[in-house]
Amino acid sequence: MTALRNPKAEAQRLVGNRFDARVLEPSAPADTEPPFFADDPVSLEWVREDAEAIVPAGMRGGLDWNQWLESNNKHADWVAERWLGGERKLPALPGDLETTRIALHKLAMFVMAPARFAETGKFGLRYTLGGFGTPFFGDDRQLRVDGLNLIDQDGDDVLVHRITSLSAAAEFTGSPLDTETAAEHDSPQLGDPDEPLEVSLESSRFLGAWFGMATAALELVRADDESVDASRPQIWPGHFDPAIEIGDEDHRGSYGASPGDHSINEPYLYVSLWWPDKIGVDASDEAWNAPNFTGVILKYSDFDHDRDPVKVAAEFWRSARDRL
Repeated sequence: MTALRNPKAEAQRLVGNRFDARVLEPSAPADTEPPFFADDPVSLEWVREDAEAIVPAGMRGGLDWNQWLESNNKHADWVAERWLGGERKLPALPGDLETTRIALHKLAMFVMAPARFAETGKFGLRYTLGGFGTPFFGDDRQLRVDGLNLIDQDGDDVLVHRITSLSAAAEFTGSPLDTETAAEHDSPQLGDPDEPLEVSLESSRFLGAWFGMATAALELVRADDESVDASRPQIWPGHFDPAIEIGDEDHRGSYGASPGDHSINEPYLYVSLWWPDKIGVDASDEAWNAPNFTGVILKYSDFDHDRDPVKVAAEFWRSARDRL
């Protein structure tokens, strides 16, 4: 996974010219147009006239990856690994997830997001295969985490840095440490930038799977006709979670997938209401079970792990959306 990558091109090579593939990861070339300065990898605004679109499983507008697998089952692992379809499973929860989560949260917030922000004025991150990273920016540059490594792909050049410390990562990327750009109320403190970042391979891979699962499910919910004014999924580096916003000015909320935080020390799905008073939501109602905000959560430990986690997450978010 540390080689030169272009996810859409990889998918296109797999399916051939008969199809126009859609994926969940950002791809080159860099999108230099406002307001997003980032590609929308599932968009069907443009499909080749001589091809049929292939979309993530459960989405409308084309053949989905599960349907494609019916005649191409030898590629089932490839499709599932990218959370596009097939038999998708979350790994078991690693024992050292918290330590790795905090370390990679700092890397995302203080190094990776600011590098993109300096070029585009945007700091959102995205799911990438096995990890997370920036959309492509500048001259087709992407920073991404792959296991124990920080990857700097710039055009056709790929540099690999074993994650050690924040100061070393900043030197590797040429991006000064920035504590302000992506900061949120629950963001970690910088601490000693020369202190080793403790990252385990198992936990880093788990986070990549969690972000992939969440992105696949968020895209399904975003595509629903019932999801009013839904935003694009992105990983907010200050919170370190993939999320979207849905709803009109009275019913708007954040729908996301936290990998864990200071209040809930395990991954969980959530819906956080922006203005509960406007719609008369009773925060004491046990149905709104979030501990520190008006909303609802579903912890990883409460998942039905016999089912596709993408479907579990999408159903959870849709249920909360429909209650609003």
